[in-house]
Amino acid sequence: QVQLVESGGGLVQTGGSLRLSCATSISISSFFAMGWYRQAPGLQRELVASITRGGRTNYADSGKGRFTISKDGAENTVYLQMNSLKPGDTAVYYCGAGFSGTLDYWGQGTQVTVSS
Repeated sequence: QVQLVESGGGLVQTGGSLRLSCATSISISSFFAMGWYRQAPGLQRELVASITRGGRTNYADSGKGRFTISKDGAENTVYLQMNSLKPGDTAVYYCGAGFSGTLDYWGQGTQVTVSS
């Protein structure tokens, strides 16, 4: 059974940093792709960053230059390092994973709040 558990969210001031973690119940090499999405109140869930089994990364324009997605196969964990955070980054962040081109499995989410 595939389970994803996010952690690392919290309250941070503008300009601060957070590192989100997503621990998986199976080897992350099993997945074709994993990614981080976020959803702010009243808005649709949107892509933040994704990474494929081969290590190819993709970022939303909003996070380019500030966010970095990475993975650790030994720990079966995917990370999202977020720097220079802004109030607009406030959202619930979700980790997703998939065996093909779509992300079919999701964690419960972790709240990130950036104060001004």
